[in-house]
Amino acid sequence: MSEQTKGAGDLLVRIGAITFVVGAVATIVTVIPFLLGTTRLPTPAYFVSMLMGLGMLLALVGLLRAALAQRQSSS
Repeated sequence: MSEQTKGAGDLLVRIGAITFVVGAVATIVTVIPFLLGTTRLPTPAYFVSMLMGLGMLLALVGLLRAALAQRQSSS
């Protein structure tokens, strides 16, 4: 196995990706009752869907941090 170095922002990108996936699954789960014509889910389920946007923001901040660290090291 190869050793990978942990760069600046890697943890934020990973946390963002996981948060995005959780939010995406929650979004799919909250849309299914509308498609099937069943009872609507409670409000907290819709708040969990908002994690998708938060995950995207965290991943973008991690990428920005990694880019800035790479720029600092090359100067």
